[in-house]
Amino acid sequence: MIRIGSVVIHCHEFERMVAFWQEALQYIPRAPASGGWIVLCDPEGRGPNISFQARDRRGWRRSWLHLDLYTEHQREEVRRLLTIGAKQYPWRYPQDADYVVLQDPDGNLFCVVQKPNAKREGEPA
Repeated sequence: MIRIGSVVIHCHEFERMVAFWQEALQYIPRAPASGGWIVLCDPEGRGPNISFQARDRRGWRRSWLHLDLYTEHQREEVRRLLTIGAKQYPWRYPQDADYVVLQDPDGNLFCVVQKPNAKREGEPA
């Protein structure tokens, strides 16, 4: 059996990225940052780790990999994420879109998806 242990994100704005995603996901560091590397963990141990590796310069184009964040309260979460450092992204949405596209502090895109019953697996309803 195999499972995702961590999603690794290379980033130029290391401290800002770590702070943003830590606050966005309410994750905690597995250990202090060292050598431009840190792993953030779900404190409940249910979600995958998110790891950050510092880079000397920005990526030269947009990544094809992004995170989808599920929530039952999309509007409130989008407002919160914008407050802690996300930016709106000028996406062309289809009429029935259930997602909002944002950028993190390093310019990586991610989606906030309106999802009924978005609680983590194993959480009470």
